[in-house]
Amino acid sequence: MLWEGFEGHPFRKDFRAFDQEPPEIEPHEAYLASGFEGPVDLRDVGSGNGAARKLIINFGPQHPSMHGIFRAAVELDGETIVDMKPIVGYLHRGLEKVAEMRTWAQVIPYTDRTDYLAAMNNNHAYVLAVEKLAGIEVPLRAEIIRVILAELGRLHSHLMAIGCFGLDLGAITPFLYVWRERETIYDLLEMVSGGRLFPTYFRIGGVARDLPEEFIPRLKKFLKEMPGHIEQYNNILSGNEIFQKRLRGVAHLTKEMALRYSVTGPMLRSTGINYDVRKADPYSLYSRFDFEIPLGENGDAWDFYWLRILEMWQSMRIIEQAIAYLEETGPGPVQAKVPKTLKPPAGEAYVHIESPKGDLGCYIVSDGGTSPYRFRWRPPLFINLQSLPELVRGWKIADFIAIFAGYDAVMGEVDR
Repeated sequence: MLWEGFEGHPFRKDFRAFDQEPPEIEPHEAYLASGFEGPVDLRDVGSGNGAARKLIINFGPQHPSMHGIFRAAVELDGETIVDMKPIVGYLHRGLEKVAEMRTWAQVIPYTDRTDYLAAMNNNHAYVLAVEKLAGIEVPLRAEIIRVILAELGRLHSHLMAIGCFGLDLGAITPFLYVWRERETIYDLLEMVSGGRLFPTYFRIGGVARDLPEEFIPRLKKFLKEMPGHIEQYNNILSGNEIFQKRLRGVAHLTKEMALRYSVTGPMLRSTGINYDVRKADPYSLYSRFDFEIPLGENGDAWDFYWLRILEMWQSMRIIEQAIAYLEETGPGPVQAKVPKTLKPPAGEAYVHIESPKGDLGCYIVSDGGTSPYRFRWRPPLFINLQSLPELVRGWKIADFIAIFAGYDAVMGEVDR
């Protein structure tokens, strides 16, 4: 995320952050920064004898299918992708450095803004890490509420993913439908936190407040309606012959490639590898709930899409069990006793969770003070994107959109 010629190591404690400013870069220099030879004069493409030169085109950083500020410099031979270079960092805010200048509690809102489609899941990873380091035991009711809201976050993220799959391939209608369900989820988040996109509801030691009385009845109504909505998506998208032909057999993420690039989440499971942190290394209360991990077979764009449909069913299954558990256990505290000025003992902790996009990790180091000495955020999407150049080589330029949609990219998570 640093510019050419940057001097120093920004994570060192003796680094003075404001001593240098980034240089001004001319537009043509920014193009060359991608590593290709430079702009192509279209008059030079092709010649009288039918020979063709390779062409470089840019997707982004403002292309509608990027769903964020991401640039893909694609090298073409005709319509076939020869190479592709991802250029990231346009949304870099210095999350890790900023967190080290905040108190432990003040970091929580910053995690909301990484993958903003799954803010609760981001909160979950961070507060679990602090609680592990500080030895804080979270009340049972708060743990159940966290699971409910984390799975709502997964539903929200997957809804937007399948809607964008259709939108990017020319099927606009399902994208409008998923916004209907998205608004319901936002209404539920607003009930508990007052916020919609950035609820900042999780706290170190529990949650901000108990659920309002109207929350569970409204959530049950939503869960009752969702199967019909998913069936509607299936009728419009999954049963559409054109949509299937655009996805089935397009790209092939092998098990070997997925492991080599440390791919996680639905993309990893599309290869048939059964790895989900909720099962492999259970956290919170996930070991108490009965749910399955959907797996694919081909590692193609269709599996990237279809697994998210199947995972929504499992998220609803978990939420229904959590509601029953909540009603069975009855009222109780939702916040542990945590000092207003929290000073975890000197040491380190690492926690990882299963976010909608994969294995999300949070590493923190304490020196016994009121702020993290070191804060490290491991976003799954940044890791998953490393496989994109190899995955798109040999496919047509039109297929690039279908393949990239399978990553469900939110660039705030990638760039941090």
